[in-house]
Amino acid sequence: MKSAVETLNPTRVRLTVEVPFEELKDSLDAAYKKINQQVTVKGFRKGKIPARVIDQRFGRGAVLEEAVNDALPKFYTEAVNEAEVNPLGQPEVDITELKDGELLAFTAEVDVRPAIEIPDYSGIEVTVDAVEVTDEDVEKSVEQLRERFASTSPVERAAQDGDVVTIDLEAKVDGEVLPDGVASDVSYTIGSGELLDGIDEAVKGLEAGGEATFTSQLKGGSAEGKDAEVTVKVSAVAARELPELDDDFAQLASEFDTLDELKADSRKRLENMKQFDQATQAQERVLDELLKLVEVPMPEKLLEDEINTRKHNLEHHQLGQMGLDLGKYLEIQGKTEEEFLAETKEQAEKGIKTQFILDELVNREKLDVSREELTEHLFRRAASSGMSPDQFAQAVAQGGQVPMLVGEVARGKALAVVVEAAKVVDTNGEVVDLSDDEDEATETVEAAEGTESEASEDK
Repeated sequence: MKSAVETLNPTRVRLTVEVPFEELKDSLDAAYKKINQQVTVKGFRKGKIPARVIDQRFGRGAVLEEAVNDALPKFYTEAVNEAEVNPLGQPEVDITELKDGELLAFTAEVDVRPAIEIPDYSGIEVTVDAVEVTDEDVEKSVEQLRERFASTSPVERAAQDGDVVTIDLEAKVDGEVLPDGVASDVSYTIGSGELLDGIDEAVKGLEAGGEATFTSQLKGGSAEGKDAEVTVKVSAVAARELPELDDDFAQLASEFDTLDELKADSRKRLENMKQFDQATQAQERVLDELLKLVEVPMPEKLLEDEINTRKHNLEHHQLGQMGLDLGKYLEIQGKTEEEFLAETKEQAEKGIKTQFILDELVNREKLDVSREELTEHLFRRAASSGMSPDQFAQAVAQGGQVPMLVGEVARGKALAVVVEAAKVVDTNGEVVDLSDDEDEATETVEAAEGTESEASEDK
């Protein structure tokens, strides 16, 4: 076999391949064998029809077509290896010559990874939010915990903010009660904003047995988006009672003996959360600066496929689970389809560019992924996908996605290398140490590439 490679542009090549006919022998034999199992010729046992009879009855052309289809992937792979190119996606193959007994010639055009030059990135500087937990933050956290332990008791008075009311609802559009517009014994906390717009004003001031009518735009159901006349009847009013903030509450709501210990633990947890947010912010900003430094030619076919994949995943996975279509989603977002496609293209370009640059860094820095690192990443991805580790591992193995997970971890390690070399300071001017944040870096890479939300989906 002879092959040559021609660079069409920085991201696409054309392979020209010539194969002597004798190299098709194995594929020809396989073609005759396959056809033998599929056809019946009177006078011959199934599977024992001579090649000359197959040629006469079904045509040599059918055999050649079967043989070429069988052989092309092997010859294409050999040509790719010989040319030392890194193909992206499937090639466009064109058979230019097929002479029976003499020659098979074909061309294959395919997108390839562009050559990337990564400049010195040690000069990257970014500023991130400082980790600051105020007394107000701690008080808010404790108050949220206190809310979870609130109790209710019936009261004989008009409903007011914070009360829990038991209500019946009936919604009409154009004077007709909607088939899904009736609900009974609904428990609602006034001021929570969990039901219809306008309901708080309607029920405040009502005692048990009272009712009111108001107009509200429906947020779901058969008449979603339409204005409805809603009648609300209050059957019970209950006051919410919060426990006293003391040591008894700390023992009730936590493993701590005193309120001071509970508050100290709340402060520590808030600090950890803000440190995580700070690390993520630093990695995102360092990555953005790195992307600005590197020129990356964009493979057009790969970009088109990535845009279509993102659009498909949004429409058929994310929106489908919410009962929305793309048109309704764009209406809610206040975007035109052109704006949506422009944003999707921008995100896809960033994802592809991120992968190319970090993959180049993985090779340059000779970064390996250990079994322990891969297992830890698999457990985290399983948790984010709502699957058990065993289920997720099985799905990954069956889908041939293990190399994808290895790539994600490796690129996270590459980003961590860049972050460690960069200068990261907080808004107080303090230097931030992010040397132990490879896991967070992997999550940042996933977000940039658009893979995190697709953990359990086929890509």
